[in-house]
Formats: sequence, C-alpha cells, structure tokens
Amino acid sequence: MNEETKRHIKEKLALVPNLPGSYQMKNKDGLIIYVGKAKNLKNRLKSYFTGTVTGKTAMLVQDIATFEYIVTSSELESLILEITLIKKYNPKYNILLKDDKSYPYIELTNENYPRLRVVRNVNRKRHKSRLFGPYPNVTSARKTVEMLGRMYPLRKCDRLKKDVCLYYHLGECLGYCKKEVNSQEVQQMVDEITTFLKGDSSILTKRIKEDMEKASAMMNYEKALELKTMLDDIEITLRHQKIDLNRNYNFDLFAYYEDKNFLSIQCFFIREGLLFGRHSDIIATLDDSKEEMMEYIIKFYEKNSILPKEIVVPDTLDSALLQDYLQVKVISPTRGDIKKLILLASDNAKVALEEKEDLLKQNDEARLEAIEELKKLLGLEKVSRMEAFDNSHLFGTFYVGGMVVFDDFLPLKNEYRKFKISTEVKDDLGAMREVIYRRYYRVLMENLTKPDLIIMDGGETQVAVCKEIIDSLHLDIPIIGLKKDEHHRTNILINMYGEVLPCDPKSHLFVFLSKIQEEVHRYAISYHRTLKQKGSLASLLDVVPGVGEVRRKELLRKFGSLKKMKEASIEDLATVVNRDVAEALYHYLREL
Repeated sequence: MNEETKRHIKEKLALVPNLPGSYQMKNKDGLIIYVGKAKNLKNRLKSYFTGTVTGKTAMLVQDIATFEYIVTSSELESLILEITLIKKYNPKYNILLKDDKSYPYIELTNENYPRLRVVRNVNRKRHKSRLFGPYPNVTSARKTVEMLGRMYPLRKCDRLKKDVCLYYHLGECLGYCKKEVNSQEVQQMVDEITTFLKGDSSILTKRIKEDMEKASAMMNYEKALELKTMLDDIEITLRHQKIDLNRNYNFDLFAYYEDKNFLSIQCFFIREGLLFGRHSDIIATLDDSKEEMMEYIIKFYEKNSILPKEIVVPDTLDSALLQDYLQVKVISPTRGDIKKLILLASDNAKVALEEKEDLLKQNDEARLEAIEELKKLLGLEKVSRMEAFDNSHLFGTFYVGGMVVFDDFLPLKNEYRKFKISTEVKDDLGAMREVIYRRYYRVLMENLTKPDLIIMDGGETQVAVCKEIIDSLHLDIPIIGLKKDEHHRTNILINMYGEVLPCDPKSHLFVFLSKIQEEVHRYAISYHRTLKQKGSLASLLDVVPGVGEVRRKELLRKFGSLKKMKEASIEDLATVVNRDVAEALYHYLREL
C-alpha cells in the first residue's frame, strides 16, 4: 500500500461512525474484494489498518485501495446485507466452502408404491416424502439403500413399466406394474424401513438372521455368508454411530477451534441419537473468528444441506442472531450432555488443525512467496487473477478449448469455461486464436474482470498468437508461456516477447505455475474424455458448433437414434439444421 492510499484511507476512517453496518473493501480497479459486518464500523475498519496483520489479512490489506460502508439499524440487518452483497459480488477474500457438493440423503417417497433412493440438492420446501440423513458420503447412503432394497421389495423403477422386470424375478420387487399388491404389506415395509433409518435395527436384524438360517438349512452357504456380512455391516455401522444421549435428539451441531490465523470447523449430524455423519473444514481466518464462523454456518446451509429442526452452536456465537437469520431454532447449551458433545466436536476440530497446521502454513507461505517472485519477474505491481488456456481435439478434429482461472494461485472453479470451436478449425493455433478472441472480445463487450496475467500452455508460437489477438483488441494484459522440452516436461518460462525468463524449476513459483498448467490440460481434455466414456447422443452432439439443446432435441425427434443419424445424408440433416451445420454434423458423425 503506497503513501497516497494510506493517506486516503486515514482520511476516510476519520469519518466512519460508531454504528452497526456492512463494509466493502475495494481494490485499485474498484472491485469489491471483501465484505464484512460489524457492530461498530469505526472500530472494525480501524483494526485492519493499525497494528500487525499476517497471513490472509495481510494479503487483503495489501490489495485495498479504498472502502465503502452502509450503516444499518440493527445487527440482523447488517448480517442480511453482508450475505446479500457476498452473493452479488462473490468477493475473493470471503470464505468459500471447499466441498462444492451437497450431502446425500435417503428419501422414502410418498407414493402409492413408494421408492427408496439417494437424493442431493434437496429443496427445503419440497417433499411430503421422508428424508433421512445427511449421510457422510454417497457411498454409505447407496450401500444402505441397496441393502434395504434387497430385503424389502419396494418399487425400483421411476415409472411403472408395461411388464414385470428382473427385480421381480429376483424377489426384490412385488411387480407393482402388473400384480395386485396388498397395501398393508407395503405399509408394513415402509414402517420397518423407517424404523431402521431412525436407528432401530432390531426388526431388520431379526429378519436377516431368519433368512440366514433358512439359507444355511438349504445348504445355500453363499447366500448365508452374504447375509452374515450384511448383518456385520449393520452392527458395525450402528455401533460407531451411536451417541450416548438419554433421548433421541435431532440436530446439527457446530464447533470450532482457532489457532494462528486458521479456523478448524466440525459439524456433527445427529439424527435420532445417531451420528449420521460429520463435516470438517479448515480455513484461513481474515476477520474475527466468531464472525467468520457465523458466515460459514449460513453459507453451509445455502450450499450443502437442508435446514434441520434445530442447530446447536457454542455459546461464544450469537445464537439469537443466527436464529433470526436462518428462521430455525438455534441453541447454545452451557451444561449437560449436549455441552459435552460441543466440547467433543471442538476437541476433534483441534486435532484436525494440529494434524494439518504445519502443511497449511507452509502452503500459504509458499503461495505468498510465489506471488512476490512472479511480480518481481514480470515487473508488475499486482498479479492476482490468472487465466490459463489449452486446447483438445477429438479424432484430430473438432477442437474444444478450456480456460481455468486462478486467484493468488487458488482455483476459481465456478469461473472455468469451455469453448466449442468452429469445425473449420483444423489445427492448434487456429483453435487457440478463436478461443482467445472470443474470450477477450466478451471481456470488452460485457465489461468482465480482466486478468492480471494470461498463461499459455505452450511456447513462443502460442504466446505470439495470443499477443496478436490481445493487441488487436487494444488490451494491455501481460502474457507468459510454459514451454515443454523433448521429454514433455515444462522447463522454460517465456514472456510475451518470446524471451526466456529466469525461473528456477525447483522454486515455489515454478511449482504453482506447473499446477495451473496441469489443471488447464486436465480441464481441456476432460470434455472429450467424458464424451467418449458416456457415448450418449446428447454429449456427443454437444461438441458440434451450431447444435445446441433445441436442435439436439429436434434431431433426436427426427431420427430417433445416433445410428439412424449417422446413416442420414447431408440433405436429410439439413431438414433440421441449416446447411453449414448439416455438413459439419455429417462429417463429424462419420468420424465416430
């Protein structure tokens, strides 16, 4: 931060009131890079610019050029405003959950002929169906559904078929599509499944033991062993899950442990006195740990899970504020069994942090060192956002391009982009020329965020093509290339003029740049690999420029299958799509 910026911030700080509100930190380009809230705006904002700051906070302060704030009448309004602004601007320094997948639940559908299935992304307002979970991972949820599906012959198909299927012949379905089914028998199965999923395994265990004895008496030892394994799995699972509580509680519990600018978080999912699973995370702290924890819990339920009936948090957090925001009961017990469980979760958080703290600290220090080295190497004041490009092709033609985005050497996966490239392009340079032009023409036209650096997966030729396009658009963005040797190992770094930059291949900078190169290469080829693996009509056609979702459906409606589409002439295809697209599609299909 230069002297002029320091003076500007000092003048602004003098005018900040001692009131609650939300504040927004901005960089020199006017972009919001951090959003926070405070009971006292003046005190909180001063804390960033007085005293010693380290780690992630030091990186933020270095990036700040100015700040804005909005005064609110209450802390709840501040929290609502903070979360709203974070959603709108997605600031780089605000917390991002590492796991971008939602947790799986087991759903017992509320239909005449119920089904049992694993679901994600459950709508909170959904369902009269019963949901059980969340489960620690999809494998355990699927294994449970598979086991119950074999023991209880519920409906397996999404829609009733015209005739009985294999499951009926295996005894795992009652043949709901053709047979008369006793509703009381179905209800009994539903009741027993519900009892098991709530944690009482006695009925199912008895059933398995009876089947096991029958199989053994009939000398079907393979079936008996299979049932014995199933019984062992149930006993082991429930023994590990059981929480020593006097009654069947249902809640999510959060606890945390803070040390040396890191916050370790544990969440226990308690259902009917069982620990269905847990979530753990470690993040670098920037703000007050209590504020970060509040923001984390709110984001957790927006991204990963449905709201439980009750949430338990340590008494260091503002449970009333969380309750007002989430509109669900939030408690902070100070004694008793639940308090002991909070302490247990906190101990788990401490252990998790101690195991990883040195590694996390080393990684953060390495990133900071690599950023400083890159700035010095390129003679730039700021290098934060980096966009890297690579191409891939299918059968030597039908190119696609990939772009990955990194900020301070951390991936921003929601900003990755794929590019379908014109079928007229027959080489890597032509493909790269089209991708770079399309990307940065859009940056210009839509006023998108420009990167501080473009990274090309290649040497002088690729960099020259990129520079040609960037210059034609009158943009001023530095470019570097990562060049490989004859053994296909990256060993040379070049600038936009084709000059070799002195960079030790063993340095942190080279390691981080290589990781970006590996990621963009993986991302570019993953699309084609997916097409080959899936082999589905929708996936295969998606690579052809000019064929979108609407035309894909029209082609399928017209020809019915990929086989018939491959047999069609250009004229036949042109009855659905225009002539140019029909020719491209015709030649593409013959390559499959």
